[in-house]
Amino acid sequence: MRLSGAAANRFFARPEPDRAGLLIYGADPMRVALKRQEVIAALIGPEGEAEMRLTRIAASDLRKDPALVGDALRAQGFFPGPRVVFVEDATDTLATVLKDALADWSAGDAMLVVTAGSLNKSSALRRTFEGHANAYAAGIYDDPPSREDIEAELVRAGLKEISRDAMTDLHTLARELDPGDFRQTLEKVALYKLGDAAPLSSEDVAACAPATIEAELDDVLHTVAEARTPDVSPLVRRLEGQGITPVSLSIAATRHFRALHAAASAPGGAAEGIARMRPPIFGPRRERMLRQAQSWGMQRLETALSILTDTDLKLRSASRAPAMAVMERALIRLAMLNRH
Repeated sequence: MRLSGAAANRFFARPEPDRAGLLIYGADPMRVALKRQEVIAALIGPEGEAEMRLTRIAASDLRKDPALVGDALRAQGFFPGPRVVFVEDATDTLATVLKDALADWSAGDAMLVVTAGSLNKSSALRRTFEGHANAYAAGIYDDPPSREDIEAELVRAGLKEISRDAMTDLHTLARELDPGDFRQTLEKVALYKLGDAAPLSSEDVAACAPATIEAELDDVLHTVAEARTPDVSPLVRRLEGQGITPVSLSIAATRHFRALHAAASAPGGAAEGIARMRPPIFGPRRERMLRQAQSWGMQRLETALSILTDTDLKLRSASRAPAMAVMERALIRLAMLNRH
């Protein structure tokens, strides 16, 4: 039988232990591995592997000795509880072996969990599981997790109160990060909120999201964009002491002001432009950049980008002027440009 969508997610979270087998396949090995980990953990629990209720069989070993899978399915361990036989990286060459194993399966045997790469509709391996009355086949595609998937992950981690803004931020992150990185971010969020009864907020997500630029650079760029002219020089000196080069500072400033310009010139307004930024920004930093884009406006941001382009050319030229002094002067000029 074939599983898809919400039905597949429900089975991964709460698998039916009396099923003979499950095939999980897909082009992204990480997505397939995460689903396989989820379903096996749900079947045998956290101590299942330690209690030897999980048997792993490499596809290469099974090709050499087809009897391995049948013996493992029927074997009885010392510890009570559900058992799983896991075959990794299977291909159509194992379809007959696995079909025979499923045909010989009886109540009380272990569940057969098989993972594979991309399989088309004519795949013999897919047909083996989809055509079996007591087995499932589930394709894992490159679509990002849905809001329901994210909520389920957070609830499983013990977080039940999630604000709307936090869910929006997590959904955006899910589209930008690969599955493994997103899973790590969710785990980090759960640890961050451990013991905190307050609902998960956008600020919490921002604190756990992967950083997009260095925090030290962020400080000086926000200072410039917010026209806090007296604070620019001390921050530049601190960056210089930390080894940040003038060219690196120029690149970061140009990236920041290009982002503000893109937001300010977005057809739907600055808020829509900020929401569409890639990589995404979250929490207080998002609100801060929105205020900056609205304060500067498109025309002054074009002037700012012109100043930064000229400064970058000067930094890369044969000029003998102290490079950091040139960059500092440009940043002060930018800060003064937006003074009302």
